[in-house]
Formats: sequence, structure tokens, C-alpha cells
Amino acid sequence: MEKLLSIIFIYILVDNFVLQRFFGICPFVGVSRKMETAVGMSMAVVFVMTLATLATWLVYTYVLTPLELQYLQIVAFILIIASLVQLVETVLRKISPTLYQGLGIFLPLITTNCAVLAVALLAVQEEFTLVEAVVFGIAAAIGFSLALLIMAGIRERLEFAKIPRPLQGTAITLITAGILSLAFMGFKGMLSL
Repeated sequence: MEKLLSIIFIYILVDNFVLQRFFGICPFVGVSRKMETAVGMSMAVVFVMTLATLATWLVYTYVLTPLELQYLQIVAFILIIASLVQLVETVLRKISPTLYQGLGIFLPLITTNCAVLAVALLAVQEEFTLVEAVVFGIAAAIGFSLALLIMAGIRERLEFAKIPRPLQGTAITLITAGILSLAFMGFKGMLSL
């Protein structure tokens, strides 16, 4: 139980995939303009990352390893992730068309979101058990979501701020992301596996 709590704390705050490892920067910057789309993307990433970690761990452990096909792990993992994203896209299109349109191109980009693939690869590289891998996937997804939601909140507030002309747009977004990353660095060294 202690290891599971450590995994949760580490991958939400200490070793955040967006702000410390810099995975998933494209959707982080692209979807964080409005809180509504950030919440939708967060839910989609939590769903996809959790299920992808579970599915890829099972495929790696019970299919690729026994058949000595570990060299196919990246191809297999990408196919699994792409299938899950298609499932999320179909569900969102039916349940919430406005959120589906708001996410636009960023929803299919979850397929190529390196954070999702990184979590799947790290779950097998770290030799986590099934439960640890799923907790790892959930924690990494919550960490991604936390960073995305904080950034969306800041960016919504920045729309009403007087920002010098040369810093408007992408410049202030990247500066804000850097400061946010520095803030999360305060958690480094608190806990490790």
C-alpha cells in the first residue's frame, strides 16, 4: 500500500509528465486556452491513459513476453492507444458534440501524445505489477490533468491582464509554463521509488 501511495504522489506532483518530463506539451499548450476544453481533454486523457496502461501491460506480459516478441512493444502499444482514442472520440461525438467540436484536432492527437505512450512504456520498463501499473497510469493522467487545468485557469485570467505586446500569445504561454514547471520543481526530492 505504501508503494501505491508513493506512486500516486510522485507521478502527480514530483515527477509530473508535463511539467517535469515535458511529455505531452502539444495538447498542454493547445487545449489550455479555455477551462471547458481543458476539462474535456483531462477526462479523455485520464480514460485513455488508464486503459492504455492496463491494456499494454496485459499485452506485454501475457502476449509479447511469452512469445518473445518484446521488440514489437512500441507498435503494439501505438495500436492499442489509437484504438482507445477512437473509442473516446466516438463516445464524445455521441454524448457531447460541443465538447467534441471544442477539442477539435486535439482529441485525435491523444493518439500521438507522447505522454500516453511514455506511461505505457514506463509501466513495463519499471516492472510494475498490474495494480501498480494501473495506479501509475491513473496518477500520471491526474498529474497531466492537474497541469492542464492549472494552465487553463492561468490562461483564462491572462486574457484580461495587460501584457506587453511582444509577450502576448505564445510567448506568455511558454513563460507561464516555465514558471509553473519551476513551481512543481519544489516537490523534487520529497519522495522517490
